[in-house]
Amino acid sequence: MKIHIDHDRCRGAGQCALTAPELFDQSDDDGTVVVLDDRPPPELRIPARRAASLCPNAVIRIIDEP
Repeated sequence: MKIHIDHDRCRGAGQCALTAPELFDQSDDDGTVVVLDDRPPPELRIPARRAASLCPNAVIRIIDEP
């Protein structure tokens, strides 16, 4: 799994950081998403998918890798 962010569309709602703080934070400059681990371990894959599904701007894309 790889996490990809469309930074141009992020509006800083913060749902990702609230849902999966192990994977996401917010920039101190503009509040947009910061990915802490773009290739999360297996135990964080469900929180990553949950955060992606809750993003109001749909800027988080989960890419499944072999």
